[in-house]
Amino acid sequence: MDEKKNNGTQEPNESYVDEGWWSSVLNDENIIGETHPINDLLSSEYEINMSNVDWDFAQRIYNNDSIITLHVYGFNRGGLLVEGENIQGFVPISHLTKMSSIDSEMERHESLPGYIDTNLSLKVIECTPVQKRIVFSERAALVGEGERNNLFASLKINDLITGKVTNITKFGVFVDLGGIEGLIHISELSWGRVQNPAEYVAIGQEIRVMILQINENNGRIALSLKRLETNPWVTVSQKYQIGDFTPAVITTITHFGAFARLQEGIEGLIHISSMPNDKEDKNLYPKHITPGDAVTVKILHIDTNRHRLGLGLVKTE
Repeated sequence: MDEKKNNGTQEPNESYVDEGWWSSVLNDENIIGETHPINDLLSSEYEINMSNVDWDFAQRIYNNDSIITLHVYGFNRGGLLVEGENIQGFVPISHLTKMSSIDSEMERHESLPGYIDTNLSLKVIECTPVQKRIVFSERAALVGEGERNNLFASLKINDLITGKVTNITKFGVFVDLGGIEGLIHISELSWGRVQNPAEYVAIGQEIRVMILQINENNGRIALSLKRLETNPWVTVSQKYQIGDFTPAVITTITHFGAFARLQEGIEGLIHISSMPNDKEDKNLYPKHITPGDAVTVKILHIDTNRHRLGLGLVKTE
């Protein structure tokens, strides 16, 4: 296994990690199927005055993976606002332990007022002095103090590990690995094109994932679900030849054509120019097809390096 460590970071040889993934993680918190900027979530009748925070203390709590008890003084659509001596911040709704057993978005939101004036045992999962933001997790505190550091020390690139899905966002899926959350970016869920991550996993589901990248300095772990399966693009050019016919399922209709998924799970584009038209109705396609339709397609173009597949739609009576 060829790995390298540099300042707490392990990276795979393949350069595939888009830092935009992590920008999304830091700037957005998925709230039961919706994505809202953290700063918007903190703009409510309850405000956080971060000027009173002892940032050195907060950083020590984070670095030592310590558990701290804080008082809940407010809430908003994103979660709870908590405070203690020289420290305060935000607990996302997805990091509250009781929320994992509540499926209804409405019930989750209705349960937030019940936390007011209670105390929670929490861990710091993000401490960003420059952005004046501290994010806490009740769920991470369940595994005990120091376990995050122990887990980071045991993880390696290409390891397979079992975790539990904790949150699903438009850009990917968060998985609890036992005190640390990793992210399966939407591009790592399937070898095919993914439009809705919720079609692949469910909150609370235990899944097996591969570790792609580890950065202990900022607590980020990149994961993959699709890499547990053979890459179909490796063999697609061996299995298919230009001109071959094969069954497929329509997945998406666009103004320029449609996408269809082959049996191997990869998708190709049926450009509108590759769709048969009736002489009496030149607009017959793509109006004649809908997502979910089983069709027959013709292989027109294969580009395994760019993962591109050009298809033609075979007209059926």
